[in-house]
Amino acid sequence: MSPEQIGFALLYIGVFLIIGKIIRVKVKIFQDLFLPASIIGGFIALLLGPQVLGKIAALFVSEGHFLTNGIMTDTIIQVWSALPGLMINVVFASLFLGAAMPKLKDVWTYGGPQLAFGWAVGWGQYVIGLLVVLLVLTPFFDIPAMAGALIEVAFEGGHGTAAGMASTFEELGFSEAFDLAIGLATVGVLSGVIFGIILINWAVRNNKTEVIKDVDGFSELRKSGIMEYQNREPAGKMTLRPESIEPLSFHLSIIMVAILIGWGILQGLIGLESITIANWTGSSFMKYIPLFPVAMFGGIIIQIFFNKNDKYNLIDRRMVNRIQGLALDLLIISAIATVSLEVIGDYLVPFLILAVAGISWNLFSFIFLAPKIIPNYWFERGIGDFGQSMGVTATGLLLMRIVDPDNESPAFEAFGYKQLVYEPFLGGGLVTALSVPFIAGVGPWAGLILALCMTALGILVGIFHFGRKKQHE
Repeated sequence: MSPEQIGFALLYIGVFLIIGKIIRVKVKIFQDLFLPASIIGGFIALLLGPQVLGKIAALFVSEGHFLTNGIMTDTIIQVWSALPGLMINVVFASLFLGAAMPKLKDVWTYGGPQLAFGWAVGWGQYVIGLLVVLLVLTPFFDIPAMAGALIEVAFEGGHGTAAGMASTFEELGFSEAFDLAIGLATVGVLSGVIFGIILINWAVRNNKTEVIKDVDGFSELRKSGIMEYQNREPAGKMTLRPESIEPLSFHLSIIMVAILIGWGILQGLIGLESITIANWTGSSFMKYIPLFPVAMFGGIIIQIFFNKNDKYNLIDRRMVNRIQGLALDLLIISAIATVSLEVIGDYLVPFLILAVAGISWNLFSFIFLAPKIIPNYWFERGIGDFGQSMGVTATGLLLMRIVDPDNESPAFEAFGYKQLVYEPFLGGGLVTALSVPFIAGVGPWAGLILALCMTALGILVGIFHFGRKKQHE
């Protein structure tokens, strides 16, 4: 594969992102679903690739004809297949760069109820997934027990985490789990918006909301994904002079160093395990951990260093967000475009069972647990966690913006505080990364017991500590 072929494959991404954006602007149903251009473009690329257009063309053209690959060459598919595993490191290394680190007391006071609720939902996804595996998927479909982690990996983690776990699935002998996880993440995004809008309409009609009393909807521009003129803000601050270093280059370099620090930490852990636990027991565990959650800690280390030594506030959070957003767009479009439809078809019934089970648990948790755990503005605050639990943090923020357009409730502040503690563990953090090798190593029953205990912890702390506070307000 030549550099020119790799470069051409990357240029192709731009074409499909633009196509996705044009479709979002022109097609009303995609506006109403608030689908990102990366998801739309990814599906278009999938349809025009070897798995759909190529299969159809093969019925009418001779073998070896260029159309049997659709309009995607083998090189493009190869390059795109590698992108998700690379881009997820950028996404996670950026999570805490440029972000202010609040006091732990404030995190617990404002974000505690969200954390308890999110903790219960996230660990509960493992409980549901492992029960489905133990009772149905393994006995009747011979699915490996590690599939019990797919709901949390795909729904809480989203496309990025699902893609980042690809190497772990492959090394553990269940490479098909990658395609299933990407498919589940896509179902999660669609379901999150659809059920979120349904829940909001239900809540308004039944006086469950405290901020809005009717649903007017967003402007046509916003639905199209175009920023209104009066709301346009700078994408980032020029914290350095371009003649010394381009600010974008500086921020990208910081993220690269964070990933390298994470890689060094991971290699150190693998080496330490090889001369200790692996040497004593003959089994290894750390080599199955993907890089992205450790890259997140690399970013935290860099941010702590800058907090102590940078008196000029050189890291701009908005600039970091733009780089993170670019990486996420590249990740999503390439992951969806290269997902194996054949694998999903082969595992269609288990796939649907996992999807229905995950959605059902998230809906149950939001309707029955959120009001008991979150002491005030439970709907405005809980709907954000519901959206995130379906796969994308942006979905949660979108739903919160609908029910609290002027930020009158503590929803956004509480959600942000919760993320600082939640992200390092669930939704793509260490727990997510370790769950698959843990279940594969010690078995689903041990995983189920642990998940049950953690779910119970979130529910009990939520109801009996935070939930009681509403009685005194």
